Amino acid sequence: MSGMLKRSLIMNRINKIILILIVVGAFSFWIYSVSGKLENLNANAEKKSDEINLLNEKVASLSQKLEIVAADKQIAQQETVRREIIHEKSQEELLTAAVQKIASSVVSIVITKDVPKLEVVYVNPFGSDPFFKDSGIRIPQYQQKGFETQKVGAGTGFIVGRFGYILTNRHVARDTQAHYTILLSNGSQQEAQVVYRDEKNDIALLKISGEYKPVEFGDSDSLKLGQSVFAVGNALGEYSNSVSVGVISGLNRNIEASNGNQVERLENVIQTDAAINSGNSGGPLVDLNGKVVGINVATVIGSQSIGFSIPVNAVKNIIQAKTQ
Repeated sequence: MSGMLKRSLIMNRINKIILILIVVGAFSFWIYSVSGKLENLNANAEKKSDEINLLNEKVASLSQKLEIVAADKQIAQQETVRREIIHEKSQEELLTAAVQKIASSVVSIVITKDVPKLEVVYVNPFGSDPFFKDSGIRIPQYQQKGFETQKVGAGTGFIVGRFGYILTNRHVARDTQAHYTILLSNGSQQEAQVVYRDEKNDIALLKISGEYKPVEFGDSDSLKLGQSVFAVGNALGEYSNSVSVGVISGLNRNIEASNGNQVERLENVIQTDAAINSGNSGGPLVDLNGKVVGINVATVIGSQSIGFSIPVNAVKNIIQAKTQ
């Protein structure tokens, strides 16, 4: 009995030992499994952390680029404003330089005429009838007492030839009985002779003595709508060398112009909103290079900012032929 009891006790201990080993093994395996999972979690966490860091770097880089773009945009806006200021300044400088270049070649034309000088006298309405000779009845009548010179018009011209040739409109110099006095930019004045009248193109050439600086001609065929131009002339016949600024409003216009006595048709003329009136008819239309591109010829009475000029290319050959 005692041998069997001992054997049973031994087997129980062995079973306990085996059970303990199994429990210890299972626990160890669990610990190992949990440790592996923790390592995986740590690895994933590190990977996610790296991804987050990478994203943060990308966000920081993008923010920096946005700041650079914003700064560039601000610089671009500032540069645009600066260029606009420079452009405006350049336009003004171009205009003043062009006016200064041509002003000395523009002249005012004063038109005078000898008209009868009348006086009022009182006469007997019955003449020499002896019956009413001493009736004492007298009525007023006008009698001519010689002639007097009166101003009858004004216009503008500009020097196109070195030896005193001046271009203007024919309708300014149409009266063959009138006298034409040229007022130069230096304040002097000279009597002029009309040497040419062109019926087709509404131009005329006058001549004075001496040598002068002629204008430069531009190319009226290259004009563009919206191009800046200016007119110089004897505004309203009272304000010499007045400057009015405008743009090319139209090209190749056909109009009918009237001077009050006759109507004439003008073809392929330039339309501009630079102020043109009867006093600066015959004056130059000038580009910003100070070159003449047209001869101011007409305006629409009762309207504003509608004037017309003869293209200079249409008369260049005539001018060159007549001023040689």
